[in-house]
Amino acid sequence: MSLTMTSEEREQFLAGVHVGVLSVASEHGVGTLAVPVWYSYQPGGPVSVITGGSTRKAAAIRATGRFSLCAQDERPPYRYVTVEGPVTVEEARHDERLALARRYLGREGGDAYVSAIPTGGQVVFRMTPERWLTADYSKVYG
Repeated sequence: MSLTMTSEEREQFLAGVHVGVLSVASEHGVGTLAVPVWYSYQPGGPVSVITGGSTRKAAAIRATGRFSLCAQDERPPYRYVTVEGPVTVEEARHDERLALARRYLGREGGDAYVSAIPTGGQVVFRMTPERWLTADYSKVYG
């Protein structure tokens, strides 16, 4: 039996609320940078990550023009989706920052978070999914 998710299963899983792990080659060639991130995704669309424009993460993504993201369910039976692809970058809009913060922290927490983080200098990287890697152990152990 295959553990691989179907296209629909992987897209629905990725659209769920998970803290993702973003991985990108270092801009200085000293290895891979892997950091936890909030992200947003709707099936068929890009994976969006918002971060400070002057962070190490942003510099590495700009240098390579792509990143990968892994989202997982840590509860047995384990499931994960990894997706990788090229990116575009633009200034992050306030409404987009607020929606992402509310996705992870709820309305009150998200509003407080966005109010506490300066608006300027935030960018959104939009990754177009090209390659997927998935596993759903519930197909065997569920």
